[in-house]
Amino acid sequence: MNGTVTASAPGRVGIVGNPTDMYGGSVISCSTKERARVVIRPADRLVLDAGAEQRVVSTPDDLATRKDIFDIARVALAGTESTDLRAQVSWSTDIPFRAGLSGSTALLVSMVAGLLAFRGIRHGPYHLAELVRRIEYRNLTFCGYQDAYMCTFGGLHYMDFRGKEFHLEYGTDPLATMEPMPAAAALPVVVVITGGQRVSGGVHTPLRERWLAGESEVVEAYRTIASLAREGKKAILENRLDRLGALMNENQALTRELGGSNPEDDRFIELAREAGASGAKLAGSSGAIVALHESPRELARAMIEAGAAGILEPAPGPGLAIEQEDS
Repeated sequence: MNGTVTASAPGRVGIVGNPTDMYGGSVISCSTKERARVVIRPADRLVLDAGAEQRVVSTPDDLATRKDIFDIARVALAGTESTDLRAQVSWSTDIPFRAGLSGSTALLVSMVAGLLAFRGIRHGPYHLAELVRRIEYRNLTFCGYQDAYMCTFGGLHYMDFRGKEFHLEYGTDPLATMEPMPAAAALPVVVVITGGQRVSGGVHTPLRERWLAGESEVVEAYRTIASLAREGKKAILENRLDRLGALMNENQALTRELGGSNPEDDRFIELAREAGASGAKLAGSSGAIVALHESPRELARAMIEAGAAGILEPAPGPGLAIEQEDS
């Protein structure tokens, strides 16, 4: 019998360039300290354990998605051909859900990698990121590549997704380019949880349709945003944080013009800038913003006083981690 497997993965914060990972663009992203964790231990049947609730999987119908807290586990089991396991699959997370910080993807990365490890299978990080993205894209929501790659790799990365804009069949498009930024390039950023939640797929799907139709406003905006990430890489390497802040602001202005922001996020972006942030933008799709400030703790206090639902201080850290106990 297999021993217990524990897998965990971080969330991520889009610094500049998002959401062009869906359009063959470039993105700079940083992992969060917060992580999703999955524990898989031998059992006499297949049990899904979300903490407060459990589900026993005894028939194929039990794996049909129901838009509930067990869907990530269901699609992970099906996507890894693990539906016949005898195991208890338990999970928890510190990452705020529906805040645009890849909380769902981090859980899916942990789940997929953990299930495979429980069966004695280990994939390299590129293979795993692509597999997770395929499972999420096909079964849960419209999504790009940034989330699966960052939750797998962690750290602070410049990522290039050229050649992946048409979301070809799994295994036929090129792999992303993952370029780690130096450890000394940790950025003085604060993530503000705004409470302005929207489901990621609901934000991105209409814009994708406009891009596929060749609407010039969308096509040109995403081409420009991708170039901002390439400029952002240079700004980070040269320690020109004011320049990075300006690029973040330009990214947000273009996103807002396309309708990709919402009033509550916009309010905190403006408040962060008024409090001295050199740059502020959406951290992902909606629900959290990231702000660049020379004194992150000072900014954090100001945001809490303004009514923020929470504060995170992201920093480059480990990506997917797997521990396995012998049976």
